Amino acid sequence: METLIHTIDFSPLFLSLKTGILATVLTFFLGTAAARGVMRLSHRAKSVVDGILTLPLVLPPTVAGFLLLFLFSLRRPLGAFLWEHYEVKLVQTWLGCVMAAFVIAFPLMYRNARAAFEQVDVTMIYAGRTLGLSERKIFWKIIVPMAGPGLASGTVLSFSRAIGEYGATTMLAGNILGKTRTISVAIATEVAAGNWEVAGFWVLVIVVISFLMVVLINLVSGEGSKDFSGWR
Repeated sequence: METLIHTIDFSPLFLSLKTGILATVLTFFLGTAAARGVMRLSHRAKSVVDGILTLPLVLPPTVAGFLLLFLFSLRRPLGAFLWEHYEVKLVQTWLGCVMAAFVIAFPLMYRNARAAFEQVDVTMIYAGRTLGLSERKIFWKIIVPMAGPGLASGTVLSFSRAIGEYGATTMLAGNILGKTRTISVAIATEVAAGNWEVAGFWVLVIVVISFLMVVLINLVSGEGSKDFSGWR
């Protein structure tokens, strides 16, 4: 095992962690903002917008990756505009990894944030308005603390999904060692090359990370905190 570790290039781990962290930061703020905005819409508009925002959750990741590639290819208007005016390129770059992870993880944050907001006691919001608090202060001082566990679990789930993203990442960012090869991409690559020991190592790494994320979700959401020792 020690010999195997010395032969492994750890860049996929560092790329996955960097990608997961940045994608999670984006999903937290944009997912929370989207959840807050959707709740203000009418029932019909809410159904449509909710469907659009949740779509990446039910689409195959390769389909989401194809759509991203279609949008951000340098041969397409948006991709060409970003490159010509800002020198931003997503195809076969680390930014492409971040974009793919963000798109796939976003619905998890959005759905968790919306569910958490819907469980907030509205009487507390009315009390804040009675006291003369602005809507912004009500959101940050009343709604966010009360929805805290749901927001935290959504954040952890988003991170877990982001570091494990494969399909959309390979479609948009490709498989370049040290540049776009994340852990999930490395596993597929090593299996295809017949390097089962290296692939098994990366599988072990992602299993450990995923297990720790599940434990963290349980801790932040309070699951399992009730005492059922009296059940027979």
